[in-house]
Amino acid sequence: MKMPNSVDKRRMKYVATINDESLSEATEPEYELQYIDIGNVDSYGTIHDIVSYKFENAPSRARRIVRDGDIIISTVRTYLQAIAPIEKPPENLIVSTGFAVVRPDRQIFDARFCKYAVREKRFLWEVESRSTGVSYPAINASDLADIKIGFPDLETQRLIADYLDRETARIDALVAEKETMLALLEEKRSALISQAVTRGLDPDAPLKPSGLDWLGDIPAHWFVLKLKYVVSKIGSGVTPRGGAESYQSEGIPLFRSQNIHFDGLRMDDIVYIDPETHDSMSNSMVLNGDIMLNITGASIGRCYYIEGMQEEANVNQHVCIVRPSSQIDTKFLYFELRSEIGQHQIDLSQSGSGREGLNFESLGNFYIIVPPQTEQSEIVDYLEKSGQRSELLLSEIHKSIERLKERRAALITAAVTGAVPVEEMRGCPGLY
Repeated sequence: MKMPNSVDKRRMKYVATINDESLSEATEPEYELQYIDIGNVDSYGTIHDIVSYKFENAPSRARRIVRDGDIIISTVRTYLQAIAPIEKPPENLIVSTGFAVVRPDRQIFDARFCKYAVREKRFLWEVESRSTGVSYPAINASDLADIKIGFPDLETQRLIADYLDRETARIDALVAEKETMLALLEEKRSALISQAVTRGLDPDAPLKPSGLDWLGDIPAHWFVLKLKYVVSKIGSGVTPRGGAESYQSEGIPLFRSQNIHFDGLRMDDIVYIDPETHDSMSNSMVLNGDIMLNITGASIGRCYYIEGMQEEANVNQHVCIVRPSSQIDTKFLYFELRSEIGQHQIDLSQSGSGREGLNFESLGNFYIIVPPQTEQSEIVDYLEKSGQRSELLLSEIHKSIERLKERRAALITAAVTGAVPVEEMRGCPGLY
C-alpha cells in the first residue's frame, strides 16, 4: 500500500468519464422522472426537494442520467460548490445539464474516495479559478476533466474513504443535533409570532369568533379583512430579457427567491441588471415598505420587507411585491404572512398543485387580521425585541455549525492529500 503522503496526481479525464448518458428527445411524453436542479444541492453536498415531472412538462435542462456511484458537480455558479454523490438512486433520477456527471472508473478509482477527492480544497479552487463569467461563473466539462486530483492506489483510496465515512459521520451527527436545536427555536419563535398577531398582547382582552374555523377567536375590537383590501399592490416582477446571461456584477439589484428569507435578505448571492433594463421593468420595482414574498418553488411563502433601502431595486417573476396601504403596518403584515395564519393559507392554496405557485387572485383573498394601528405598533415592537434575543442564540448555534463544517472540510482535505497518517486512519489506539 502506497503511503498517503506520496499521493500521485492524475487528471480527472484519465480516471473517470463525464456526462456519459442523456435522455433522448424522443423520450415518451408520459415518462415520469425525478429531477435534481442546481438549487436542490447545497454546499454541504446534500440533495433537497427532488421534484417529479412527466417528460413533456420537465425543464429542457432535465436531461442527464445518473447511476449509483456517480458524483454530480455544478458547472454553473461554481462558487456555490453544489457537489453531491449519487447513492442508490431510483432508475428515473435525472439531473440538470448544469451538472457534470462524473463516473469513476471502478477498476482504478473508488467511488467513495472520488466523492471526497472532488471536495478537496485545491480541487474546489481549481474549479472556481477555471470558471469564466462574473455573475454566473461557469466551467465547461473539458476544463473540469483536465483538473488533477490526488490519486493513491485503490487500497489506500478505500482506506481513506472508510476513515472519512466514519469521521464525517460523527461531525454530521453533531451538525444534525444543532440543526434540530435551530428547528425547535424556530418553532418556538413561530408560535410566539402567531400568538401575538392573533390574540395580541393583552391576555385579558375580550374575544369574538373570527368567522373562520381554522382561525378561532380574536380580540373583540379587531377586524378580519381580505389582503386585497389592505394593500395597494400585489404583483410579481419579471426576469430581464436574456435571463441569467444579462446579469452583471454591478448595477441595479435584482432580488430573487434565494435572496429572501424570514430572518432577512441574503445579499451574498445577489445579481445586478443594467440600469436601462431596470427602467423598462417599472412594474417590478420595489420600494421601501414593500414586502417581498416568494410565490414559486420550494421556498414558496418565505417573505421579508424592504427597509432603509438607499437605491432602486427589482424582483424577478418568482417574487411577489405586496405593498401595504395606510391601514396596516408593513412589519405587522410581514409577521402575519410568516405566521401560521399566512403559511396555513399558502398551504391551502397549494393543495393538490404540487406547490407550483401562488396566483395573485388567491393571494388577494387571504384573510388578514387587522388590529388598531397603536396595537399593531406595540406588537411589532414586542416581536422585534423578542426576535433580537432569539437571533443572538440562533447566531451562536449557526456559528457552531459553521465551525463544524469547516472542520469537516479541513479533515477531507487532510485525508485526501496524505496529511493524515495511515495508522490514524486505521483507528490505532492512542492516536486520538
